[in-house]
Amino acid sequence: MPAGIEKKALQSRHAGNFPSLFTGLIASLLMAGCMTQPAYRTPEVRMPAAWHAPQPHAGSRQQLADWWARFDDPVLSRLIHTAEEGSPSLAQAAARIAGARATLASSQAGALPSVSGSAALSRARQAQGSGQGQGQPGSSTLTSRSAGLDASWEIDLFGKLRKGSEAAEARLEARVADWHDARVSLAAEVADNYVQFLGCRMLAEAYQAEAASQASTLRITQTAITAGLTARADGDLAAASAANANVTAIAQGIECGVLLKALVALTGESEPALGLVLDTQPPALRDPEGISVASVPGNLLRQRPDLAASERALAAAYADIGQADADRYPSLSLGGSISLSASSLASSATSWSFGPSLSVPVFDGGKRKAAVASAEASYQEALASYQNAVRSAVKEVEQALLRLDGAARRYQDAERAAQGYRRYFEAVEKNWRAGNVSLLDLEEARRSAITAESTLSTLKRDRLRYWIALYKALGGGWSTQAQSAAPASAPGAKPPASGHNIGPLSDTLASAASSNQGFAP
Repeated sequence: MPAGIEKKALQSRHAGNFPSLFTGLIASLLMAGCMTQPAYRTPEVRMPAAWHAPQPHAGSRQQLADWWARFDDPVLSRLIHTAEEGSPSLAQAAARIAGARATLASSQAGALPSVSGSAALSRARQAQGSGQGQGQPGSSTLTSRSAGLDASWEIDLFGKLRKGSEAAEARLEARVADWHDARVSLAAEVADNYVQFLGCRMLAEAYQAEAASQASTLRITQTAITAGLTARADGDLAAASAANANVTAIAQGIECGVLLKALVALTGESEPALGLVLDTQPPALRDPEGISVASVPGNLLRQRPDLAASERALAAAYADIGQADADRYPSLSLGGSISLSASSLASSATSWSFGPSLSVPVFDGGKRKAAVASAEASYQEALASYQNAVRSAVKEVEQALLRLDGAARRYQDAERAAQGYRRYFEAVEKNWRAGNVSLLDLEEARRSAITAESTLSTLKRDRLRYWIALYKALGGGWSTQAQSAAPASAPGAKPPASGHNIGPLSDTLASAASSNQGFAP
């Protein structure tokens, strides 16, 4: 029981009226009872009026969910849904939601009356007549029975219980937003690794073609050295180039294996089964169509679940201040009890009591004041964290937009270079078949074309990765309207409808295999 002075007025068969002084004190407290803290308001944060980086498609105000509805990649769609069904991170977030719900229920129950019951039965044997001069010794048995009910109800005079419930509710909403943030991050991570894997296979095929071309050049050079048509130094250069091409091809193959294992970890599928699924997908990449970005950065506050979680944590910290401050004031509770008792030697008896209990803090060594100061410091920390999260969100969108714009401006030149090298290779190949150029010239033209195609493939991969980064930076289709949709239990197996469907995130593009077929030696 906290330090204080407790006064009780009990009404029973033998009790009179409440003392007038105590009654007046209770009435004054009831009239003064009110919230000791103003209502919470979301703090204003400084945000730019518009994006500084160029926006794709003129920044039209279409919903974020529209852009991925235009993708059609069943393999990636399957990977994302498989990852959601067995994701430990989603299950962990869902378990935290369940814990927050239980905490809220416990906090709300504290504002309700509590009733407890008790019952007892005892038997006792007492010896009689065993002393000197007494009659024959004997004994008697005493049976006692009792039952009772106790009830208590704390009246929330200064909002301590109410603020506790507000804090618990805000933390529950933060955990729900965390679940949505984990889902958005998971979808983006699966999509990013999938795109990297497809791009890796495209580059692996190009590097293998280049290694084969270098091996062909080495054979031609060795034949020329044997015939005395070229110097041995040319053979050393050709051998070094062939070895270096093999190193690059092997390293690229290992990188593809690393990305495959990352997808295995994300989806939980076995590596052979996942590899079989991915082998059915041609190594192809294409930018999404119809993507749009809201032109007002302030919309991020309604689009990103991590910002919603941070803001709800701030609201909980604010409610903690009110709860700690209300604990410095008197507390009032109503209590009552009724009991029945009977024994074999006496008739039954009934007693009851009812009355208020007032606890007034007098001295606690500054404990309650320190609790308020600690809650205020926690609020300032949460406020700084929220402001930092908003700045980071703006930065992520700006960076994604800037990278997209740079990739778009580079793409035309890269595509023009790839087409030019392809046409040059076709011309050299035609001259070689006519006997007008050497095989060395042909292989050099082939490698130039392969390098240009590799550069273009890398740029295609990076552009799609930038789109995915933008999708995540804009909240992944989450909205404040989706906040109420959250898992009802801990398993993250079947994610609930959350205001958007995570659909396919990439579409089939011009295959790298088909683009490199003309360069194969």
